[in-house]
Amino acid sequence: MDLIRAGKAPEIIRRKGAEGALPLPPEDRIEILTLLARAPEAGLREKALETLRQVNGAELRRVMANPQTAPDVLRFGAEHLLAEREGLRDALLWNPSLPPDVLEKLQPKPATDPVVVKTVAAAPVQTQPEPLAELPKLEAAKESASRPAAAPQAIDEQAAVEIMAKIAAGEKVEDVTGAPIEAPPEVTKHDSELTQKDRETLIEKINRMSVVEKIKAALTGNMETRSMLIRDSNKIISRAVLQSPKISDTEAEGYAAAKNVSEEVLRLIASNRKYMKTYVVMRALINNPRAPIDVTLHLVARMNDKDLKGLSLNRNVPDVIRSMAIKAIKQKEEATKPKLGKH
Repeated sequence: MDLIRAGKAPEIIRRKGAEGALPLPPEDRIEILTLLARAPEAGLREKALETLRQVNGAELRRVMANPQTAPDVLRFGAEHLLAEREGLRDALLWNPSLPPDVLEKLQPKPATDPVVVKTVAAAPVQTQPEPLAELPKLEAAKESASRPAAAPQAIDEQAAVEIMAKIAAGEKVEDVTGAPIEAPPEVTKHDSELTQKDRETLIEKINRMSVVEKIKAALTGNMETRSMLIRDSNKIISRAVLQSPKISDTEAEGYAAAKNVSEEVLRLIASNRKYMKTYVVMRALINNPRAPIDVTLHLVARMNDKDLKGLSLNRNVPDVIRSMAIKAIKQKEEATKPKLGKH
């Protein structure tokens, strides 16, 4: 893999890689294909792209949904494979490791409502002056329309904790009008039941949610909802996501490995005992170049021999982490050397 990445692999290996004939896991085969599809040799590029187009659809979606997949592979999938692959957009949108600029391009843009356009276009032009009795109402309506919408109510951390406790206890939470807050069906549906339309609707509904509605959605919603809310700029929302009882180890690992979440999210994961008891979450966190050094330093000692070696070769992590991994490997090697007896 490293030789292919560096462009130093023998010609026969590169050719077999472009044919998908190397005995490697699907994730590595697909990464090699995306690398070779950008090779300077036209024949190699064409063969790699042809092989990619023949990859099993379910296998490709699984790789594109895997948070451990390299961002460059996700970017290639979005730019070159999306048009020909049903369901690939969903897999990419779910992936928390998708680069932010690619995410922005994939998300559907709100369209102008054709009903509103038709109504405005069909409305007759007003030629007669309004009756004097109606003028005060019209002025009030104009003033109301020109007045900016009320800003969403801010919420402090203490209030957020109380709301989370209520939701966790199964109690109802209410909005400012006193009406109970209910999560939309797209939030509570099982992920396997979500359609493309559901996902597009979900993005729009989340964008319109208040802080309290987002907290409830984060705690009670499906994985699709959480994967969107984990990137919310409000740290109260991302904290609510990480406190959801529905998060699996695999999902937590994905968030720990994600390159498009805030530093605050990675700190919250590192400070959560439940997540830090799971080895794969720790491994994902320490290998994430966005993770703060003070969070990952103490994790070096908890890595096994295989992952220490991988960490020592990982050029994406800070130098101090890589140096500590190398030091830990040397210490283990010294400890296992046979000691000479005294004569």
